[in-house]
Amino acid sequence: MGLQLKTYNLKPITFTVSKKIEVCLTPALIDLYDIEQSIVVVIDILRATSSITYGIENGAIAIIPVANVEDCLTFADKGYLLAAERNGEVVEGYDFGNSPFSYTTEKVAGKTIVLTTTNGTKALHLANKRAHQVVIGSFLNLDSLCEYLAKQDKNVLLLCAGWKDQFNLEDTLFAGAVVNKLRKNFEHFDDSSVAAEDLYILAKDDLRKYLHKSSHSNRLAQLNIEEDVVFCLQLNVCTAIPVLDGERLVKLR
Repeated sequence: MGLQLKTYNLKPITFTVSKKIEVCLTPALIDLYDIEQSIVVVIDILRATSSITYGIENGAIAIIPVANVEDCLTFADKGYLLAAERNGEVVEGYDFGNSPFSYTTEKVAGKTIVLTTTNGTKALHLANKRAHQVVIGSFLNLDSLCEYLAKQDKNVLLLCAGWKDQFNLEDTLFAGAVVNKLRKNFEHFDDSSVAAEDLYILAKDDLRKYLHKSSHSNRLAQLNIEEDVVFCLQLNVCTAIPVLDGERLVKLR
C-alpha cells in the first residue's frame, strides 16, 4: 500500500507594521533612538519653533538654521536677514532674535533668514543627521501638523529641544498634545509619550497658568517678554508646516 500524503491549503501569513510614537525629552538622548525611517518633529516652544512656524506662515522663503552665532556672519553678504539669540536675548549686531513678533509678514515675506538659537537650532542639526524627515512643531500649527503625521506611513519621534540639554516643561507639554491628538492613529507609545500626554491633560485647560511653574518661562519673564510666551501658546493660528529641505527650512507642500 503506497504512502498517501495529505495536502493542506495554507493561507499566507501577513504582517502588519504598526506605527509608533516616541518622545525624546532632551537632545542629549537622541542617539538612543532609531530614527532613520522616522519623521522627527523638532519642538522648541519658547520660542524658536514657534517663530519659525510663524515666519514660514508669513511668507519667508526659507529659514536656515545654523549652529553658532559666528556661522550667521558667513551669510552676511547674501542679502539675508540674520537672527541670533542666546539665553533668551538678541545677540548684539543682528537683525533680530527669535521673538515671534520679529517674524511678521512685513518683516519676513519674500526673505531668507539665517537663524541660530540656544536650543532649537541645535536640536534641528542633530535630527537632520539621521532622520527620514525633519519637521517643525508648535502650538501655532498643532492641528495641521497632526493631520500630516496621521497620514504618513512612518514612525514619529517628538524631539524636545529642552534647555541646554535638560528637560523642560513647555516642549514636553506640546509633545503630549501631539500624542493626545494622534492616539487613534498610532499603535505603540513609549513611556515618555505616556508621561508627556498625562502632563498635557493636566495642563491643557490653562497652559499659561501651568507654565508659570517652568524655569524657562520665569527666565523669559525676567526679560519682560511675557507677550512672546502668551503668543507661543496660541492654538492653530498657522497652517504652515516647516520642513527641512537640505539645510533650509521651507514650507511643506
